[in-house]
Amino acid sequence: MSTPLITPGLVALDLVAADRDEVTRHLADLLVAEGRVTDAAGFLDDVRAREAQMPTGMPGGVGLPHARSAHVTAPSLVVGRLAQGVDWGAPDGPATLVFLIAAPATGDADHLQILAALARRLVHQSFRDSLREAPDAQTVADVVTREVVPS
Repeated sequence: MSTPLITPGLVALDLVAADRDEVTRHLADLLVAEGRVTDAAGFLDDVRAREAQMPTGMPGGVGLPHARSAHVTAPSLVVGRLAQGVDWGAPDGPATLVFLIAAPATGDADHLQILAALARRLVHQSFRDSLREAPDAQTVADVVTREVVPS
């Protein structure tokens, strides 16, 4: 990938939101600001359609919304760390870490590769803790790049 999967501009720390739509909207705005999504409303429609198929809450306080969309210009990963958990449909409670995966509509392989690599890391408490304890956006981006992005 020529464009980095994640940058500090794609990290939101201490995010405050009432529900998953508000979280997703905030994270999508970061994608727009970074030039990775051309139409926030269209992209959010694609994310909502995917979420309607099956909630993407994972054990350990994680939300993992994701979508392939014609509005995405480059495979991207946005991380949101929430001050208060938001219900993401996980059996063990609300999510305090949210990872929004955005892939171009034609990027099926990229989308699945990112999702699989992230899911493999998220099962480890130490990985989740390192993101929750990271002092700044640069550290979060560095941890995700080191642990998730294929070399």
